[in-house]
Amino acid sequence: MKNLLMAKGAKTLVDICTKVKSQENVLIVTDFDKLTIAESIAAASIDRGAETMISIMQPRDRAGQEPPSPIAAAMTKADVIFIPVSFSITHTNAVKNAAASNARIIVMTDFTEEMMIRGGITADFEQLKPTCKAVADSFTKGSKLKLTSPGGTDLEMKINGRKGNALYCIVEPGEFSTVPTVEANVSPLENTANGTIVCDASIPYLGIGIIESPIKFNVENGFITGIEGGRQAEILRDNLESFHDNNVFNIAEVGVGLNPNCIMCGIMLEDEGVISTCHIGIGTSITLGGNVKTAIHYDLIMWQPKILIDNTLVLNGPKVFV
Repeated sequence: MKNLLMAKGAKTLVDICTKVKSQENVLIVTDFDKLTIAESIAAASIDRGAETMISIMQPRDRAGQEPPSPIAAAMTKADVIFIPVSFSITHTNAVKNAAASNARIIVMTDFTEEMMIRGGITADFEQLKPTCKAVADSFTKGSKLKLTSPGGTDLEMKINGRKGNALYCIVEPGEFSTVPTVEANVSPLENTANGTIVCDASIPYLGIGIIESPIKFNVENGFITGIEGGRQAEILRDNLESFHDNNVFNIAEVGVGLNPNCIMCGIMLEDEGVISTCHIGIGTSITLGGNVKTAIHYDLIMWQPKILIDNTLVLNGPKVFV
């Protein structure tokens, strides 16, 4: 029965997010755990007359791991790519190269059948597009970003010369977007972020999910230098230290959630889009405009952010001022 209910979400992905056309080459990159979602998208794509292929790989061991080389090569030949997978391959060279080859890419990390039916995917993406683009434009035009939150975040960074990215679930050639999160983000200049991050909403990786008690991160010259908190902080700290690479502590992204239909549930692409939240991405930044490639990209999500660009208020909780 869920297959029937998922058809509406598949229609949104094919008709609104990517506008699949007859005879286009559509590639669905998935793994064995997400095959029902891939098949639902394939059915809608075939119905539009597209040449539709499903490439199935073993689930990756962790977020940020490259897909197998034959799949990466196929991605550079596709017009449209959907990526329902268990662990993110968003911040990989495979996605970066596919975008450079003019593919229209929709990322669906850790997607569930339920997410195809309700939640963020039911939003009006066309209606949300102007606000998302306006916030991203403010990032592009800015030089200095200051982020604070009632939970205790107080972080500053330089963003001059970096392009703001508007991810509103609708893609043109050469673009990728996550779904169903609607977000505007920017990658700060390396080595410029300083201050404190307090994550009090979610870290949707490593089984951490919804935050039990706030986690505090000290940031110096673009890198996390300390992590304080309880059980969940320890899980994250142990994982990051296991890579023996300081770049996993890199401040890679500031992203703002703008989808009023997203639900805080411990799943990345729902949590990141929740309105009145902001996330700090750490680790890899190459797909966002930065220069760092490392083993992971994790997001630290907080409630009720306040963002100033060059001392001008851009965002305060759910309110956007651009």
